[in-house]
Amino acid sequence: MRVADRFELPPEMAALHRRAVRLEWWTIVFFAVAIGLLAITLGQSQAMKAAWIEDMLGLVPPAAFLIAARFRNRPPTERFPYGYHRSVSIAFLAGAVALFGLGGYVVYDSAVRLIAGERAPIGLVEVLGVQVWLGWLMVVVLFATMLPAILLGRVKQRIARDLHDKVLFADAEMNRADWLTAGAAILGVLGIGAGLWWADAVAALIIGADIVRDGIRTLRAAVADLMDERPRVVDGSRPHELPNQLLTAVLDHDWVADAWLRLREEGHVFVGELVVVPRPDIGDLVGRLERLEAFARGFDWRMHDLVISPVSRIEGKP
Repeated sequence: MRVADRFELPPEMAALHRRAVRLEWWTIVFFAVAIGLLAITLGQSQAMKAAWIEDMLGLVPPAAFLIAARFRNRPPTERFPYGYHRSVSIAFLAGAVALFGLGGYVVYDSAVRLIAGERAPIGLVEVLGVQVWLGWLMVVVLFATMLPAILLGRVKQRIARDLHDKVLFADAEMNRADWLTAGAAILGVLGIGAGLWWADAVAALIIGADIVRDGIRTLRAAVADLMDERPRVVDGSRPHELPNQLLTAVLDHDWVADAWLRLREEGHVFVGELVVVPRPDIGDLVGRLERLEAFARGFDWRMHDLVISPVSRIEGKP
């Protein structure tokens, strides 16, 4: 048994991961362009300011994913004997903190301006010698950022489910929030044009509240991961089915009288302990345990590190 095993994704998952890396680089390029375009047409609109801040926030998850991708597969060392898989969880937490913190700022700033009754003027600008209402340019820029965000989010969500990558899934959720934010900002700008001075601040509040909601949900999931919660599917909606499936498969071995399994997530992979009660008078226990360990490792590509211990009985199962 290798005690310092370097994890490698299976070929099909490695190909998916490389595709995810390319998508994240494209995401950074997209947000960099979007941030520049929004900065040019920002004006004094609170909704535009909120959309601009969210686009800057949109750089955090892909950057965290790319940084984690450089570390997650490093082999264990004397200092880090469990390897670097938790770099993915740390990246997940970093993105969650950024979402929650800046979302709270947008809500606070927008609420203060709404209560104070501040009116955001949107004036005229000259484009090729023609006077144009700046609000139309804002709407065009916001609409132009919506379609790439929708496409990127949908593709990344599918890959995240296959890779069991919560950072990538959080980034896909960020892309969803981005195009919803653009839609809310468009309504806010058009509301100002229609004479509804409060529409801009209300749109910004809605955007900020959506960012905070995503931040709270992502932060809760990230902290639960670091607290060694039972593995869950990438969207956090239910427990992952793999632990129950593996335990059932282990109990199907004729020499296993009873078994107990606990797993936790470390980035893409699951690690944990398996306790088995061998049936009486079986031979070659060490060999059977080694074959069981190989069986568990081969059961699913996510199974990376499993310690198997034989005991006479199991008590106090949770």
